[in-house]
Amino acid sequence: MALTSTHIYVNLHVKDVKKSMTFFTGLGFEFNMQFTDEEKAACLVIGDNMYAMLLTEDYFKSFTKKEIVDTDKYAQLTIALAAESREKVDEIVNAAVSAGGKLYSDPADHGFMYQWGFQDLDGHIWEIGHMDMKAFESQAQA
Repeated sequence: MALTSTHIYVNLHVKDVKKSMTFFTGLGFEFNMQFTDEEKAACLVIGDNMYAMLLTEDYFKSFTKKEIVDTDKYAQLTIALAAESREKVDEIVNAAVSAGGKLYSDPADHGFMYQWGFQDLDGHIWEIGHMDMKAFESQAQA
């Protein structure tokens, strides 16, 4: 039997929960305040049943026996999100940079897919993309 889940929670370590909340609110995200205390953890709502738990480094350490990755040197993971349009991709990445994030990659146009990436305040990599399914299907049939 295949494993299925009804929700996904990605845990990300952050230096300052309140600053991270301000950053992501500026990008248009909301927080589930039921699972947020603003001192050590915040529940970032990414979409239906998709969340990122922003945890202070000390609190994050209570969930693992491993060292926390230094995001200036290493990529622990990338978070890839779909946007409804190319313009929305640009809007989100530009807002992230304006709010103190850093560009991670140049915009990439693959015809059927457009993507662009940024790093948040704590160096986590977010790839925002838009896929035109009609263009994808046309290319796949060619």
